[in-house]
Amino acid sequence: VNLGKINIEEPLKPGGLYTFPVIGVINTGDTAGDYAFEVTYHQDQPELRPDAEWFSFSPSTFSLGAGESQNVEIQLSLPVKMKPGDYFAYLEAHPVVVSGPGTTIGIAAATKTYFTVVPANLWQALIHRVSSFFSLYAPWPQVVLAIIIGAVLLSLFRRFFSFNIGISRK
Repeated sequence: VNLGKINIEEPLKPGGLYTFPVIGVINTGDTAGDYAFEVTYHQDQPELRPDAEWFSFSPSTFSLGAGESQNVEIQLSLPVKMKPGDYFAYLEAHPVVVSGPGTTIGIAAATKTYFTVVPANLWQALIHRVSSFFSLYAPWPQVVLAIIIGAVLLSLFRRFFSFNIGISRK
């Protein structure tokens, strides 16, 4: 592949359709072959993993003769409901291997792809901020919230209901 890294600087928004830079694939071998594109990930990556279904490659498979090259267009279609944050994936080109007798060696070349997704609107940003806070500091926000809700319910109960319990002598 002719690109080592795609780093989208502008923040992307859920529900958006984005066109990535064109990636060139070159057959550096001395025989013709069929090639395909796919999305792969690093095993222990700290970034979020975009779903492979979000990417479309045109063409997704193609044939190359020895020394030939092919440009591949990439589009990213983000779902409306997704987690905001930093995403990372490899966009990998590899030969299509047909199983048969003998041994085959799989090779591939990949482009590192980075992008950041931000909330689409104020409401979504607020929900993301609150859910991030609750997951980061768990279980304490849940405990404090339960105490506050309990105090409000107790206050409402005491306001609308009254009980007089007493012991009297006959």
